[in-house]
Amino acid sequence: MNVLICDDSGFARKQLVRALPADWGVTLHQAADGLEGVEQILMGHGDLILLDLTMPEMDGYGVLETLKREGVRSKVIVVSGDIQPEARRQVMALGAIDFIKKPCNSEEILELLLRLGLYQ
Repeated sequence: MNVLICDDSGFARKQLVRALPADWGVTLHQAADGLEGVEQILMGHGDLILLDLTMPEMDGYGVLETLKREGVRSKVIVVSGDIQPEARRQVMALGAIDFIKKPCNSEEILELLLRLGLYQ
């Protein structure tokens, strides 16, 4: 499985990489903004996307709208500091499968991946 971490913060991307299970047999990809993320997704690098909402070029909402419009069936987990109920409702309506508050630790990520059946 290809996992894409799409966040404009290099620090946040590194923190998320470290929080993922070390023995998870996936190929990791990274994108620094939404446009780069969409390019990688269209190249097949995004079976699962860990997506920030606030980014330059194209934000997370734009990425979700593009995936929906293009019929891309990637699984998207939004990882954002914006935990407003309206933001959560909007991303879920655009096709995200879940939402986790940033910053998140390895225990939170593991619990989420197990609950979603993405890690055994």
